[in-house]
Amino acid sequence: MNITEKKREQLPDLNQLYNMAIDLLAKLISIPSFSGSENETADEIESHLAKYGINTIRKHNNVWCYNKFFDIEKPTILLNSHHDTVKPNEQYTLNPFDAFIIDDKLHGLGSNDAGASLVSLVATFMYFYRQENLPFNLCLAATAEEETSGVNGIRSILNDLKPISFAIVGEPTNMQMAISEKGSMVIDCIAKGRSGHAAREEGDNAIYKAIRDIEWFSHYNFPVEDGMPASVKMTVTQISAGLQHNIVPGNCSFTVDIRFDHNYTSREILNVIINHTVSSFNVRPNILNPSNIDLLHPIVVAGLALGRKTYLSPTSSDQGWLEMPSVKMGPGESARSHTADEFVFVEEIEEGITIYIRLLESIFNQ
Repeated sequence: MNITEKKREQLPDLNQLYNMAIDLLAKLISIPSFSGSENETADEIESHLAKYGINTIRKHNNVWCYNKFFDIEKPTILLNSHHDTVKPNEQYTLNPFDAFIIDDKLHGLGSNDAGASLVSLVATFMYFYRQENLPFNLCLAATAEEETSGVNGIRSILNDLKPISFAIVGEPTNMQMAISEKGSMVIDCIAKGRSGHAAREEGDNAIYKAIRDIEWFSHYNFPVEDGMPASVKMTVTQISAGLQHNIVPGNCSFTVDIRFDHNYTSREILNVIINHTVSSFNVRPNILNPSNIDLLHPIVVAGLALGRKTYLSPTSSDQGWLEMPSVKMGPGESARSHTADEFVFVEEIEEGITIYIRLLESIFNQ
């Protein structure tokens, strides 16, 4: 038996990894893990890795670990995804915590966003965990509070991690490579009027003032070069006003979700809003910065060689907290995220594990 054959013989069986990943995802689905309350899924992830002899580190509900033969002299690749979920919406017809497979679909809350990515990265990490003489180290991080950009999520552990050279952030992208993603900012606005009796010409209706501003938010386009995609997208997502039917409201509050790329800073965007609206507003903390990676970076080159496509992501993720180069890439489809009766195809998880492994092997061989 030559060295290559011996090495292959010692590697984990891929079919076992596929089954392990699907079983782990089913367990995670069955445990409610809303952002800020993921302690039980963190316990499950710790228990799962310990069962395979992998020592973990935990801070809050973030769990991370390193390959067995970690060498501080080598660069480290971060494999990251999150185990928190949003709350199930009112249109669910299935039990969101009942994980079951039918027609090759694994159903359940968090199955697509981002459970499939998480368990695929766990399986990928386990594939390489005991390999000696890797040219890179691997750090697996299963993190919390991604859905709310919480302070106890990934950014709370970045200073605790050993130096990271670049990262793969697991989110549903059909295993294509998001080489950039937009930043995210949320503002809470208040249009102020004056209360009065609805039957008389009294008061100054705050709803009417809010409508004018909302109309501006829905139509304003930030200038960009011809042929370039929109740099900023502003969407009004919540509105509240009024005490009862016969009182002119003195206040109308509404919330604006803002996504932006590198063409505009958050300060520039806020200045434009100030100059075009009458409502006052507060900016929520935890602004996510836009991110991108050089097309010539080894991970992008390796992905392209494997037939992966690159694209610009309109959504935000924990990638926005990372200061090192990163790509967003994972099994599942972004359009399924946060939808009722969420699911992921079993074959998407199997494909995700296979491509992750091939991608890292390609990087190792560059």
